[in-house]
Amino acid sequence: MFFRCGANGSEVFATPYQKFNHATLPAKLKKDAMPHPLRQDLDHVLTHAAADVWEALRGQSIFVTGGTGFVGTWLTESLVWAEEHLGLGMRAVLLTRDPDAFRAKAPHLAAHRCVQLLRGDAASFEFPEGEFPFVIHASVSTPTLGSPLSNFEADVAATRRVLDFARAHGARRVLFTSSGAVYGKQPPDLSHVPEDYVGAPGTPDTSTAYGQAKRTSEFLCASYAQQYGFSALIARLFAFVGPHLPLDANYAVGNFIGDVLRGGPVRIAGDGTPYRSYLYAADLAIWLWTILVRGESLRPYNVGGSRAVTIAELANIVVETTVPGTLIEIARQPEGGPASRYVPDTKRAEQELGLRELISPEEGVRRTYAWHRQGTATAPSQAWTKGAESR
Repeated sequence: MFFRCGANGSEVFATPYQKFNHATLPAKLKKDAMPHPLRQDLDHVLTHAAADVWEALRGQSIFVTGGTGFVGTWLTESLVWAEEHLGLGMRAVLLTRDPDAFRAKAPHLAAHRCVQLLRGDAASFEFPEGEFPFVIHASVSTPTLGSPLSNFEADVAATRRVLDFARAHGARRVLFTSSGAVYGKQPPDLSHVPEDYVGAPGTPDTSTAYGQAKRTSEFLCASYAQQYGFSALIARLFAFVGPHLPLDANYAVGNFIGDVLRGGPVRIAGDGTPYRSYLYAADLAIWLWTILVRGESLRPYNVGGSRAVTIAELANIVVETTVPGTLIEIARQPEGGPASRYVPDTKRAEQELGLRELISPEEGVRRTYAWHRQGTATAPSQAWTKGAESR
């Protein structure tokens, strides 16, 4: 039940970190925004992302793969919110295998005037027309059980296709959402793994196909950036919590919240000893937009929480934050030996880009639970979506 999360530097913006002042928003926009169930989180993104991040996107076209997954949905939610409040005049083309499913899941995003859905697979999509100065490759291929070679090839083929699109359509900055899986097994005596750690997943271990594909994709990003002159930004993602996180997928925190919503017990499939850390989705959106605009080309940034908790501690956080007293079941007793770790060192993003973890894991769990419990895992009310227009 455990999870995986999961050139040229001339375009880097060096403007000092500035916050957007929500108090300056027109009263009409504030009023129209009120019914949105994620308003608190989206205001958080708008307020805490540096002003130059949004200005860099003004009037631009952005191409996003994986735009309808967890990461992509948060990027789209926050981008549409910024468009509504700042009038950026940008457009976003989202690549998705199933536009109809996305329209059903998030009609307020699918129908928005700045969003265009493009049907296709990341490894074989038809290139949309026009230039796209910003490209975000956030898709993850659907894994084929028992076929590591197919999984590896699909992920790498998708990255290469996106990079071919980027070089052919005027991309200046390409953000690739990589993974902490590129480091391989984290040594138990290394509390937080930094970007310059030289470990890697073992090549004879076919269960590491995901990490191997991410490493190869990073190499492709570097090669294309060097040969074709755009900036390649690499964000190595770890674990997250927040609305839009599936409760029935391979994410421990989502599974635990789902267990509570079903009345318990919270079930831990292992012994509860592995260490993980969590970044809230609204903070994730801030980090990714900032890396896209201000990050240094070919300098990877870890993206995740820095506070390590065991899986058993995570289960307790979920219970105490949602329905105290819910029973927790642990499948087996610890067998001894050092516990596994999957925890990033995020000092590079903090020191170089001014990024911070602003919402605690406890508050993140609370908001995620409330969002699912209130049944708002669907579209905002029509009072907000009236701002959406057909193109």
